[in-house]
Amino acid sequence: MDQTTEIITSFVDGLAYDRLRDEVVHEAKRRLVDSIGCAIGALDSPPARIARAMAEEVSAKNPATVFGSDHASSPEMAAFANGVMVRYLDFNDMYFSPKGGGGHPSDIIPAALAVGESLGSTGQDVLVAITAGYEVLGHITGAARLRERGWDQGIHVVVAAATAAGKLLGLTREQLGHAVSLAIIPNITTRATRVGELSMWKGCATAGASRNGVFAALLASRGMTGPATPFDGQDGIKHRITGPFDLEIPDLPDPFVIEQIHTKFWPAEYNAQGPIDLVLRLGVGLDPSDIAEINVETYWLAYSEIGMEPEKWNPRTRETADHSLPYLLAVALLDGDVRTDSFTEQRISDPAVHTLMAKIKIAENSGYTERFSGELMCSISIRLHDGTIVADEIAHPKGHLRNPVTDNELNSKYDVLINGLNDVDRSTCRTVRDALWTIEKAADIAHVLEPLRGTRPTTGGRSE
Repeated sequence: MDQTTEIITSFVDGLAYDRLRDEVVHEAKRRLVDSIGCAIGALDSPPARIARAMAEEVSAKNPATVFGSDHASSPEMAAFANGVMVRYLDFNDMYFSPKGGGGHPSDIIPAALAVGESLGSTGQDVLVAITAGYEVLGHITGAARLRERGWDQGIHVVVAAATAAGKLLGLTREQLGHAVSLAIIPNITTRATRVGELSMWKGCATAGASRNGVFAALLASRGMTGPATPFDGQDGIKHRITGPFDLEIPDLPDPFVIEQIHTKFWPAEYNAQGPIDLVLRLGVGLDPSDIAEINVETYWLAYSEIGMEPEKWNPRTRETADHSLPYLLAVALLDGDVRTDSFTEQRISDPAVHTLMAKIKIAENSGYTERFSGELMCSISIRLHDGTIVADEIAHPKGHLRNPVTDNELNSKYDVLINGLNDVDRSTCRTVRDALWTIEKAADIAHVLEPLRGTRPTTGGRSE
C-alpha cells in the first residue's frame, strides 16, 4: 500500500479500548446520544421515509436495525437509512481542523452501529471503531482539502466509514488497506450537492458515503483487493483530485479528534450557530417591524457557504433554508427561536420572513477570516427606523468547544428531538439514551439499538 494508506491503517489497526482515556470514551458516548437524538427527530422526514422503504426491501443473514422500521436490513442499507436520519435536520456535530477544512464526523456513526450490531459487537468495540473513524476523518479533512477544488466531503466520510467498519470486522492491516482503496477510488463525489438550490441529497450524500464505506470493508473482508496506491500513485487521489498533501495521525493522539467536536445548539448549518445566538440576544425587546436594516459581517467560509449565493436569499426547499443565513436570522427575530419545525413550506414562503430578509446585508470581514477557525467571528448591527442601533459580535457560539453544552443540555436536546413520539415511544427512546450513556458495558449492542425498531412520530411530516 502507499504511504498515506499505511498511515491510516497503522493507526486504526493499533487502536484498542484500553488505550482510550476515560475522557475519550465519554466524548464518544456524547456523540452517540447527540446523533441518535438527531436521527429520531428526523424519523418522519421525506428522505428518511424513502431510505427506510428501500432498506425494508433488503434482508440479510446478519441484519441491523433501521430506526423507525420493524424490518432489520443489511448493514450497508441500515447505515444509509440511519445516516439520512442523523443528517437530515442539520443538527449533528461539527469538526474544524486546525489546518483548515471540516466536516460532520457523526456521519460515520450509523456505519459503526450497523456493522457492530450485525456482528454482535460489544459496546467497547463500537466505541473504538467510532473513535478511530473520527480520527481518520479529522486528520484527512485537514490534510486533503476538497471544498476549494469543488469536491464533496463524502470523500472524507467514505474513508472514515470504511476504517470504522473494518475495525469492527477485524480486518488485518492489509485488508484495511484494500478497504480504504475500495472506498475512495470508486466514490469520488463533487460539491454540486451543496451549491445553489439544495435538494434532498444535501442531507443524504454523506449517508451514501457511509454506506459505500461499509460495502468497501465488507468486500475487503471477503478478500477483494483494491488499487495498491489510491492516494500517492499515478492517477490517484493526490494526482487527480486534491493535489499533494501530507497526512499525519499520531499513534496515540492527545487530544483525540472526538474531544475537539462542536455540538450544534440550533438545527442549522454550523456557521450559522453564532449569528443565530447573536441576533436572538440583540433582538430581545425589538419589534421586527421597527427594523430598517441589519448588517452582518463574518468570516469567508460562513459568507460563502450560507450568505452569498442568490438562492440563499430566496430559499425554496428546507435544505436551502437551513443553509440560508438571511432566512435563519429573519426567523430567529420573528419567532425568538429556530426549531426543527422552522422550515415548513408555509414558513419558507411566508411574506413576513421575506420582507425581513430583504433588510439583511451580509459581507465578509477579512479580519474575521484570519481568525477562523480558532474563533468563529460574527458581528451584527441592527438599525431601527428611529435611528437607534444595537450591535455586538460573537466568537464562540453555544456548543463550541470554548462554550460547550453539558451532558444535561445534551439530554435536553434529545428530549426535544423525541417530542414528536407518543408516550410509549418517548419512554423507549429515553431507555435507549440511558443505555448509550453506559454502552461500554454492553455485551452486544443489538440490545441497545433494537428498541428503536418501529418507533414512529405521532404527527406526520413534523420535521419537513
